[in-house]
Amino acid sequence: MPKLHLGTIGWSYNFWKGPFYPPKTAAKDFLAYYSTQFNTVEVDSTFYRIPTQSTVANWRRQVPEGFLFALKFPQLITHVKVLKGCEQETAVFLSRAELLGDKLGPLLLQFPPTYTAAHFPDLADYLQKLPKEHRFVVEVRNKSWLTPQFIAFLKQQGVA
Repeated sequence: MPKLHLGTIGWSYNFWKGPFYPPKTAAKDFLAYYSTQFNTVEVDSTFYRIPTQSTVANWRRQVPEGFLFALKFPQLITHVKVLKGCEQETAVFLSRAELLGDKLGPLLLQFPPTYTAAHFPDLADYLQKLPKEHRFVVEVRNKSWLTPQFIAFLKQQGVA
């Protein structure tokens, strides 16, 4: 049976002091503490900007073996450029993600509700060009995607 990973979206919330983090926990220690309670986290901040190499290295150092980071693709790729002409941004994002090594979990492509199945050719082209050694997840928020053909395509590509 596969190992279950359980976590939340993010860890850097000051309002978690008291209810989750011990009251005197410094913000710089949130991730280290978080990783004693959960074994994965979805990193929402990567949606807003590609992290620096030092930031990713710092994340990696703070968590134990077996911990996984699920990174969101930057909105520049999914929402602004809508998967077109974003080869450079994709390469930089993936190179930063790879710095996590064996602590890299799935990479999430999250789309807005306005992203409909009419964009299927663009999504198919983009997914087929991504490196196969990574795990990818697609989150669509428009019902037009909910077809057996789309599900079959994702399965064929090994995408969740």
